[in-house]
Amino acid sequence: MTDAAERPAGDAPPHRSVWLRGTLGLSQKEAVASATMTATGDNFFNAFAIYLNASAVQMGWLMAIPQLFGALCQVLSAWLGNYLPRKPLVVMTARMQTLVVAGLSLLALTRAENSVAWLIGLAVLYFSCINFIQPQWRAWMGSVVPQRRRGTFFASRTRLTMMASLGIFLSGGALLSLSQRFEVVWLGFALLFAIAATGRGYSSHFLAQMHDPDPSPHPASRKGFWQSIVQLRASLSDKTFRDYSFFVAGMQGVVAISAPFFAVYMLRDLEFTYLEYSLNATASILTQFLMLRFWGRFSDRFGNRLVMQFSSVLIPLMPLMWLFSTDYVYLLGVQVLSGFVWSGFSLSTANYLYDIRPHRSDFAVYAAMQSALSACAVFMGAILGGLIASAAPKLVELLPFLQNIRSPLYLVFFSSFLLRALIAAWFVPRAVEPHMRRRPQLLQLIFRVSRFNAISGVSLDWLSVTRRDDGNTAVKDEDVTAP
Repeated sequence: MTDAAERPAGDAPPHRSVWLRGTLGLSQKEAVASATMTATGDNFFNAFAIYLNASAVQMGWLMAIPQLFGALCQVLSAWLGNYLPRKPLVVMTARMQTLVVAGLSLLALTRAENSVAWLIGLAVLYFSCINFIQPQWRAWMGSVVPQRRRGTFFASRTRLTMMASLGIFLSGGALLSLSQRFEVVWLGFALLFAIAATGRGYSSHFLAQMHDPDPSPHPASRKGFWQSIVQLRASLSDKTFRDYSFFVAGMQGVVAISAPFFAVYMLRDLEFTYLEYSLNATASILTQFLMLRFWGRFSDRFGNRLVMQFSSVLIPLMPLMWLFSTDYVYLLGVQVLSGFVWSGFSLSTANYLYDIRPHRSDFAVYAAMQSALSACAVFMGAILGGLIASAAPKLVELLPFLQNIRSPLYLVFFSSFLLRALIAAWFVPRAVEPHMRRRPQLLQLIFRVSRFNAISGVSLDWLSVTRRDDGNTAVKDEDVTAP
């Protein structure tokens, strides 16, 4: 290998411009291909479960179990990345996910016995693959994209992903509505998941062609598994971080009580078409995406704590507003307001985590602990929501003052409202104003919208990149995925 000192100043490594241009172009194509999968797979699991006549308890399991396994797989991936090359891990997992999504299409065609159980199992594999890929992909792209182009590249990739995702999501709703009109909904779902599998197949093909400039793990930066566990436990000794983590986890947990049942309410009780369902979800998702820039500027001026407190007060009202009217336009307005509030919550909680982290501490440890707590809370919340939804019809029959409500699911929405309000009331007076720290010049936080779904809305990733003393970039696995 030619020593850097022997090359003329300003010379790039051999062939770097060639593989860099090709890899960045392939990454943009991969964004569209993977969006084909996430826009269909992520967003129609609940609708498919409803078509398969899943019970209320099963709807809770469909959200709870995949989310928990997904979080565990993200931790496992970060640990394995210390020992195994990342590109093969990403490509092999993407190919495995292609088979999983193809299995969903086969399930729709065959409508096998115990279809809901099969769906839950495939959903576990689906979300496990997505979460296993995330840490490795993040580190890979961070080492590929030149520092001067990083913000522009990820902003462009985010716009491309969102446009493709929303277009495909709405097209999927139109396809299912058309199949519903001809009473072949099973065929609509089969085609939808076949399209998703094709998208993931092309995605894995593009990933395999991309170049990895840093293909081998770095033993010097390797952490032992138990060392990481000890660091995770130690992070909870900080009271400010502990209060914040329990708040975010608790809020996500109580949101999970009602989240799976909005689809049930729209498709079963209100008899929305699949296209109307998709448009309703899009209203919230698109609002979140469009309002992120506004909330970013507002947070810079007035602080993340104020935004977090403001959104925390309004979040409990969101499920309550579904109780007042069944008018379609009204519910679109509710979703727009929900998107406005959730975008502020997502951005402020992600920023706040960085601001409250003790100086010179490992941000990745704090993010991992917060994600682990949230995954456990979502698991418990979704299970509780399934139990409440299952018991709701009997409660309506037993209690005379409930017999005039439009849907037993109102009890689920109201329960989520009460618990959200309690968590907000607990945290808002405890939220401290962190000492604003300047981000050092050697540290960059790269923001991107990673994906979205009809349940949790937009997911935000924070990618932190530092420069080594030799001028090269090193990517640290520091991520926050917010609801």
